[in-house]
Amino acid sequence: MSDLSTDRSGHLAGSGTSSEVPETGEWRALAERASPAPPGGPGRSVVPAATAKSGPWWSREAERAPREIPREFGGGGQVESLWLRAASLRAGCPLVALSSADGGVGRSTLTAALGGVLALASPAPIVAMDATGRAWGGLGHRVARGNSASTWDAVAAEERLADPLVAEGLMQRGPTDLRVLVGESKMTAQRRPTTWPETFGVIGHLRSVYTMALLDLPAADNTPTWRALGWSTVPVLVTRATVDALQHTMRLLAHLRAAGLDQVAESAVVVVMTTTHSTAREVRAVEHLARKAATHLVRVPFDPVLARPDPLDPRSLSKTTRTALTEVASIVVEHCPADPGPSRERASVA
Repeated sequence: MSDLSTDRSGHLAGSGTSSEVPETGEWRALAERASPAPPGGPGRSVVPAATAKSGPWWSREAERAPREIPREFGGGGQVESLWLRAASLRAGCPLVALSSADGGVGRSTLTAALGGVLALASPAPIVAMDATGRAWGGLGHRVARGNSASTWDAVAAEERLADPLVAEGLMQRGPTDLRVLVGESKMTAQRRPTTWPETFGVIGHLRSVYTMALLDLPAADNTPTWRALGWSTVPVLVTRATVDALQHTMRLLAHLRAAGLDQVAESAVVVVMTTTHSTAREVRAVEHLARKAATHLVRVPFDPVLARPDPLDPRSLSKTTRTALTEVASIVVEHCPADPGPSRERASVA
C-alpha cells in the first residue's frame, strides 16, 4: 500500500482503486488526520451575537409553523412527517455532506435536488455550498445566476459573512428558494477556486446564519473530504447504478470502518442515481449486497429533468423521483436535532 501522505490539494498520494481494503493502521492514520473539530462546532457559538437574544434573523419572515405542502408532493405520512420535522429543526445548523467513491456520479445534481426538497419543507432558510474546489461544473449549472458572487467572494468577506445581510447578498436563489453559494469559475490573479482551509472557514460562518447546510464535496479520495464527512450530521454517499460504482461505494464503507470511522459508515445514506429506465440484473444483485452494507440506501430512478444541466425544481420531477427524494430528505431530517414544537397540526397540501 502506498504512503497516505497528501498532495497540496489534499488528495492522497498514491491512492488508487485497489479492490483490497487497505491495512487498518494506514487508514486509521488518515482517520486521525480527519478528526479535528468542525468549523463552527463545539466551543464556538453558531448563533450571531446580534440575533442571540432576538431569535433567528429569518424569524421575522418565516414562522416555525409547518409550510404548505406543494400539490405535486401530495399528502401521505412520509411527506407530512418531513414537513413537520423540517419546521422543528433546532438552531445549530446541521451539516449534510455529499461525497462519493467515484467522480461523475451526480453529486451536484443530488445536492440541488435534495436541497430543493428541504427548502420547500423548511420555513427557515437552507443553504447549499459548492465545496468541490473546482473551476467547472458543480452547483453553478443547477441554479439561475442572480449575481456574479461565488465562494471566492465569501472568502473575501471573512468574518462579515456571519452577518445575514452579507451572506444573503452572495447567494443565488433556486426555484424553491434554496440558497446556493456557487463555486468560483475563474482562475486569474484576482479570482480563483477556494482552498480547503478557506472552504472550511466559509462553512463555519455559514453555520451561524442558516438552519442547515448541504456541502457538495469532491470524491472521498482526500483527507479534507474525510474530515468533512466526519464532521457532518448526515453523510451522504452518492453512486451510480452500475456494478463498479456500487462495489466502490461498498469498499469506501469498508475503508471507513477499518479506519475507525464507524459512526460515519453507520450513519451514511447511500443514494443510487440511475441513468437509464431499466437496470441490468447484475446491477440489482450488487445493489442488494449494498443494502446489507449500508444502513440506509435509496434508489433515485432515472428522470430526464435530472439529466439536464439546468436550474432544478424538484416539483417538476416525476412522481417516483419526488418520492425517492422525499425519502432521502426524511432520513436527513430524522438525524438532525429538533425541538418538540411547532404545533403538531397537520401540514396542509396546496
